Amino acid sequence: MRVDRTLKPAEASATPTPPTRLYANRVKVYPARVHGTFRTAKYAFLVFALVVYYTLPWLRWPRGEGAPDQLVLLDFAGRRFYLGPIEIWPQEIYLVTGLLILSAIGLFLVSSLFGRVWCGYACPQTVWTDLFMWIERRIEGDRNARMKLDQGPRDAAYWRKKVTKHALWLVIAFLTGGSFVLYVQDAPTAVRDIFTGEAGAWTYTFVGLLTFTTYTLAGWAREQVCTYMCPWPRFQAAMLDEQSLIVTYRAWRGEPRGKHKQGEPWEGRGDCIDCRQCVNVCPTGIDIRDGQQLECIGCGLCIDACNAVMDKIGRPRGLIALDTLADVQACERAVANTPPGPARIPVAEAAHQRMKIIRPRTMIYAGVLSLVAAVMLLALATRSVTDLSVLRDRAPVYVLLSDGSVRNAYTLKIVNKTHEARVFALHLDGLPGATLAAIGAEDVAGSTIPLAAKPDGVESHRVYVTAPVGAVLPESTTVTFRLIDASGREATRAESVFLAPRR
Repeated sequence: MRVDRTLKPAEASATPTPPTRLYANRVKVYPARVHGTFRTAKYAFLVFALVVYYTLPWLRWPRGEGAPDQLVLLDFAGRRFYLGPIEIWPQEIYLVTGLLILSAIGLFLVSSLFGRVWCGYACPQTVWTDLFMWIERRIEGDRNARMKLDQGPRDAAYWRKKVTKHALWLVIAFLTGGSFVLYVQDAPTAVRDIFTGEAGAWTYTFVGLLTFTTYTLAGWAREQVCTYMCPWPRFQAAMLDEQSLIVTYRAWRGEPRGKHKQGEPWEGRGDCIDCRQCVNVCPTGIDIRDGQQLECIGCGLCIDACNAVMDKIGRPRGLIALDTLADVQACERAVANTPPGPARIPVAEAAHQRMKIIRPRTMIYAGVLSLVAAVMLLALATRSVTDLSVLRDRAPVYVLLSDGSVRNAYTLKIVNKTHEARVFALHLDGLPGATLAAIGAEDVAGSTIPLAAKPDGVESHRVYVTAPVGAVLPESTTVTFRLIDASGREATRAESVFLAPRR
């Protein structure tokens, strides 16, 4: 049977179905100004974080002649990391690793207790976005004024405000990128070189890159970074439980919501008047009344906004509050048989559950944190200021001298982490009667020889070890090189092997 696949006129003229859109356009967020406890705390930490970041490279710490005196300095040229009195060498990278582990476990512990406090207060994206938004409000006005400006004509006033705002954003972004560079270079020298054109290409590249990223992420991307770019919100839920403090809308008290006129009773309805102030002040533009969401950074500004509304309408504060899921569920069970209205509040207060700080999750985090901290302190307390590495020559593996003795050659590298020149006595164990010889400006030889080490650096020495004539030697003998300091104490040691011909 032949199938006619020709379209009929009605079908041919039908409007095709538009394709399904997989991505929605961004809805710009216009956070409103708010006053309250959480807003004050955010401003206080904002000032603290910015002062620390911008001033830390300028603080000094005396370390002696020839050493950098910057308090915090990641010196790539000198291969050192200076942190106050602590000087970390490349071979001590485990200390930096331990510091990062401490920071991560500490963040896990804080998150399990207080939710996303890092995202809401301490994250660099939050700090600089908050600063950029403060400048935006100072120039363009509060939420309604900014919305009106963006929707209005592109007149002289519009461009004046926009140009002024973005110019200030670029200045702050440049100071941010420039300050970051100061952590890897001497601050006064780097600033002078940058503004006189004497800085290197990499310096200008990093300053430009960090200026661009700060301006883009804090000025334009904003909440998009937290929602789509940052991986932290996606696995933070694994650190929270029913006892973690989170920003919560107490639906048992707020529902059913609706407009309320002055003088009307509150019986039979919730305290939420659907004013949407909690939404208007949210920096990510979410409605906390919809429950826990990935976009919520836990800043608590919605709590300040809601408390201000509750004060105006004469209702108790705390409709939106820092609470635990366990407490919310306990209150919901307690008021399940109580009609909506003011009577629910005393019933819920009677069922209120305090947050449990000590619980398996926090105990594990605290235990791991304490263990890593103890290991770090022990490593710092026992770290040696002298290291020795021994590299034996591979070609030739040994030399037969004219008198029949066997000689091996070694390269010894002495790491002196102090800022003073030192002289060590080199001893050799494991090869009785052996003679040591150091090759330098003046050749020295003997059973014990002196080796110098320059301050805050690595000194290489060419050393020959000669077995006594007539000694019966195995093909490989383990030997130990020991450095004895001026006080007669062993500073460090390193093992190697002494090779001889097959008997």
